Amino acid sequence: MRILTTPMLVAFVCGSPSLMAQNERAQTAPAREYSPPVRDAKVTNLYWGDTHLHTRNSADAFTAGNHSLTPDDAFRFAMGQEVTSETGVRARLRLPLDFLAVSDHAEYLGVFALLNAGDPTFVGWDIGRRWAELLKRGDSKTLGKAFAEAIQSSEPQYRQPEDTRQSVWRKVVQTADRYNAPGHFTAFAAYEWTSMISGDNLHRVVLFRDGGEKPSTVVPFSAQDSTDPERLWEYLDEYERSTGGEVIAIAHNGNVSNGRMFAPRTLANEPLDADYARRRIRWEPVYEVTQVKGDGEAHPALSPTDEFADFETWDEGNIMLTAPKEPSMLPYEYARSGLLEGLKHEAQVGTNPFKFGLIGATDSHTGLATAEEDNFFGKFPESEPQATRTTNKMAGLLQESWQLGASGLAGVWAPENTREALFDSFKRREVYATTGPRITVRFFGGWDYEPNDVLRPDFAATGYAKGVPMGGELTRARAGKAPKFLVAAMKDPDEAHLDRIQIVKGWLDASGETHEKIYDVALSDDRRVDPKTGKAPPVGNTVDLANATYTNSIGDPELTAVWTDPDFDPKLRAFYYVRVLEIPKPRWTAYDAQFFGLDLPEHIPTTVQDRAYTSPIWYQP
Repeated sequence: MRILTTPMLVAFVCGSPSLMAQNERAQTAPAREYSPPVRDAKVTNLYWGDTHLHTRNSADAFTAGNHSLTPDDAFRFAMGQEVTSETGVRARLRLPLDFLAVSDHAEYLGVFALLNAGDPTFVGWDIGRRWAELLKRGDSKTLGKAFAEAIQSSEPQYRQPEDTRQSVWRKVVQTADRYNAPGHFTAFAAYEWTSMISGDNLHRVVLFRDGGEKPSTVVPFSAQDSTDPERLWEYLDEYERSTGGEVIAIAHNGNVSNGRMFAPRTLANEPLDADYARRRIRWEPVYEVTQVKGDGEAHPALSPTDEFADFETWDEGNIMLTAPKEPSMLPYEYARSGLLEGLKHEAQVGTNPFKFGLIGATDSHTGLATAEEDNFFGKFPESEPQATRTTNKMAGLLQESWQLGASGLAGVWAPENTREALFDSFKRREVYATTGPRITVRFFGGWDYEPNDVLRPDFAATGYAKGVPMGGELTRARAGKAPKFLVAAMKDPDEAHLDRIQIVKGWLDASGETHEKIYDVALSDDRRVDPKTGKAPPVGNTVDLANATYTNSIGDPELTAVWTDPDFDPKLRAFYYVRVLEIPKPRWTAYDAQFFGLDLPEHIPTTVQDRAYTSPIWYQP
């Protein structure tokens, strides 16, 4: 039999080197990726959560009446489960959150709940015994006063026993670990450092990227250790060096700091230098701009031409109302003026200490992270839903509860819902704040965006490819070009239509003076800015106060813009952030009035235009 040998057959039988090499390449060479999410490492999703919530483990929450709700309750509620509030009212979120940090105060963490339960650990602690007696008598006023006096003291007799401090914190970390479900729900280990110098607020939430053993190896740094933020930063640095973990601090409520939050000098009365600036932006990449104790974006006295600056404003005094507010304090209290101050410091020392992103949070002490106007569960039990809550005083002695805002939430753009991915987004400032509704906002800056880029189905991919997202920095201005910004906003599906998109610009001129300007870049209902006044006509108002309702017959569900700065000077430092406003709707006080049949006094506001604030994009010459 004769075997026919064609070139192909010979090649196959003999093992042609060329074909074998091709076959090997096919098996070993990386294939060209087909899946767009695999090809694009910058694909991000939007996740909603709260990084500032208190339970009965916080001494002030316990003395104000929250004796029942634990971190377990807080996590279950955030995940969408029904919980009964301290006042016996059933509560549930319309939509669950994606992440939560229970951030109880470090000072006397869990102590009052343990004292109330008769925990024998405190038998040898004199102050603990006295406080336990006050708890038995139900004398919460004296107990609260004693706690307020002790919280800032470094005297040994005021410090809780170290073993209980460690054991309570370890349980806090273990609880967060138990509820953390990567890809489904993120539970952060966290606490609040509660510095109040002469009643002036310098509080920070300390947020850990890690779970398990790393946070458990330390104890929370408290105001009893130091009231100076620089000492807190040293603690954070030591934590990272000793554990290999990661941690940040989130400042909040500069509006009740009486000028301390963004002050031009340190607590030691030294000017802010480059080292201070580097450390501050290293440890505090984001700022909590809106929450239940007032909105902190802007103040009408600082921004007199901003018609929306006076929003949920708290400007009576410091956090304890022990010192009145002076006008000279205001520039160092609000996020917008803080960002402007940062530009001045950068020009002087080379680094911007106030280069922060923006988030919202609740700071509720009820264990319930609620931010919706029609589902607001207050700050303390006296401001939980009840007919008298609007005039009940916060903690029994501070502001009347009608002044509380329902704010707020943090929106985070991240590739996945895990501790690591969300935390990394906080560090790079790809986050934003809302005063409650889940308004979707995308914001990019670059030099080469085209008008139709905002209409592309791969809008976000284009934003990343041609520029930087919120929290980023633009450099190297192109000759003859001004920066372009790509912005898109979509309403919360269960909430009000959108009124407008604004871009807020701040800059430092050649003589060292700061300026701000607000541009309406997208308006609903085909409205136009009046060229004479520079203002847009109001969107209107459909609120029916008698029934606590409104209609989405005005406004738009989505707004977009590609905007070029018409006043750009490439030699001047600047920042830009987006503010998105909803149409007017009933405030939580209006829902209460309708539900409980109340006749509210005229000084209590009953409508609100909720909003979103993105982290800025900075321009660096």
